[in-house]
Amino acid sequence: MKLKELHALMQDIEPFAQPKVQLEQYPTGADIASRMLYTIESMFNAIEGNIVVDLGTGTGMLAIGAALLGSPCVVGLDVDADALQVAHDNCEQFEDPLPLGSPCVVGLDVGADALQVAHDNCEQFEDPLPIDFVLCDVNQLQQQQRLQADTVIMNPPFGTKMKGADMAFLRAACSLGPKQIYSLNKSSTRSHIQKVALKELGCTSAEVLAELRYNLPATMRFHKQASVDIEVDLWRFELPAAAAAAAAGGYSSSEGDDEEDQSDNA
Repeated sequence: MKLKELHALMQDIEPFAQPKVQLEQYPTGADIASRMLYTIESMFNAIEGNIVVDLGTGTGMLAIGAALLGSPCVVGLDVDADALQVAHDNCEQFEDPLPLGSPCVVGLDVGADALQVAHDNCEQFEDPLPIDFVLCDVNQLQQQQRLQADTVIMNPPFGTKMKGADMAFLRAACSLGPKQIYSLNKSSTRSHIQKVALKELGCTSAEVLAELRYNLPATMRFHKQASVDIEVDLWRFELPAAAAAAAAGGYSSSEGDDEEDQSDNA
């Protein structure tokens, strides 16, 4: 699929209806999302044929894009049930229903109050899109090690409202033991992210693939400008094969800035 085609398919995906400031819910636009996913697939073949987990999926932008690019199993995780309902509604703009019960989330347990399979069906396209949306807290996910992932993709909170949320997401991603992790993070946190990834989280590499301008529209009451451009990095993290094997065995099948700005999550 060409980038232009992917972008065209993703541009009608709805953002948050009522974004929650405490969760730093800011939309991942179709432009930056399609470019991110297209880069990941064209450079590293990390989407098609791979189990993909989207941490902090929000309204499903990255998860849906990964399915469109050929992932046989996509899991979108989010702590907000309202966002997952929008993600489900976004899937209904397409045609054919999905098969129930994607095998990569069977038996996933992230706590009595944290887990709800929000929707197994996404009525999306000419071909079924294998997406599961799961309600859970990524901080609890780290303790489970029962969800298998080849590739983790995410646009995490930048940590402007929830200090350290960006690094909590990276730790959760590493706990899944994927082969690779791709993340959008504020450029101002670059040195901190690289240090933590390599020295604390056991990543074998932490590379900035691209420096991007993230256009964020005013969606909160305190926003004074119509939109703001934020400098963000597209990161690629690799984990050692042993870590990926250990995580797969559990299941069979920044520190952010203190500044107030218009930033973040899908």
